[in-house]
Amino acid sequence: MTVQTTEQHTAPTTADTAGERFAAGDSALYARVQQFYADQVALLDEMRAEEFAATFTPDGVLSPSPAVPAAHGRAAIAAALRAAHERRFGAEAVRRRHWYNMLRVSVRPDGALQTRYYTLVAVTRPWNPVPDIGPSAVVEDLLVCEDGRLLTRERRVVPDHLSF
Repeated sequence: MTVQTTEQHTAPTTADTAGERFAAGDSALYARVQQFYADQVALLDEMRAEEFAATFTPDGVLSPSPAVPAAHGRAAIAAALRAAHERRFGAEAVRRRHWYNMLRVSVRPDGALQTRYYTLVAVTRPWNPVPDIGPSAVVEDLLVCEDGRLLTRERRVVPDHLSF
């Protein structure tokens, strides 16, 4: 588990966000962020685009790759997900699984949460029990708490093959 603060001092660090106090090193915060991602990625894997987009702030930004324009706002995020799936798979039956790991959570001075993690995508087809693995990427998110609920304000995905 890694929960840290972006402030540079030795006193215990807390941030107040929408009435909630997050402390650096707080294992409950780390577990809450992991649960948020588990719920969010299930929506992504099931291609429930509008519900996935609702896990972003209304003005949220999804930058899926440096090579792809960012989607701004929930409607654009949902449309971008559907379009990317259509471009890659068309009508082909596939099951996608996004696997997130090596999560780091930092509490920013403004109360937002900065996260960074690795992701792998496994794609399985009905005729092949061995999934295709890829792409792999680093993801950086800015999470905020609104009305007691974590939401993604901004996501930046950098596929490994584009990071050289």
